[in-house]
Amino acid sequence: MAFEIVKAPTAFALDPSSKATARIKDERHLAWIRTLPSVISGEIGRCEACHIRYGDPMYRKKRTGKGQKPDDCWTVPMTPSEHREQHDMNEKAFWDSQGIDPLRIAHALYTVTGETEAAIKIIVNARAR
Repeated sequence: MAFEIVKAPTAFALDPSSKATARIKDERHLAWIRTLPSVISGEIGRCEACHIRYGDPMYRKKRTGKGQKPDDCWTVPMTPSEHREQHDMNEKAFWDSQGIDPLRIAHALYTVTGETEAAIKIIVNARAR
């Protein structure tokens, strides 16, 4: 007697999404991130909402390539020059050199969207090495 085990294509994947899965957009969150101090330097007033592209299964964050933008929840505030530096080198190496886990920070910031006081505490704690 023969039988067949049928498994879904995502049966052993940590992230069931695919390129066809629409990314989560949150313009309100991005606008708020831009008002916060830089997670790198603490500079206030000219930050960009910088998307984190590398993936990490601990956060269920899939890696996104150049043609894909991550969900807007995976952003941290950085100055334009810091943002360029992040993209000019290996992104994971950039964050390791800063001693900052940007995925932890992005996740924490997304949970307090709109609460600036809480966000500043998260950023200050992230910068305290």
